[in-house]
Amino acid sequence: MVKRTFQPNIRRRKKTIGFRARMRTRAGRNLLKRRRQKGRWKLIP
Repeated sequence: MVKRTFQPNIRRRKKTIGFRARMRTRAGRNLLKRRRQKGRWKLIP
């Protein structure tokens, strides 16, 4: 049996793709800026 690669973990998810994680890097801040400019209802999916 092959193990599924997606093993959900809320803490790990928040640490890697959460808002504060995005704000930490320049690329992440640019991503948030682009989503704001586009008018996304949710900045973080």
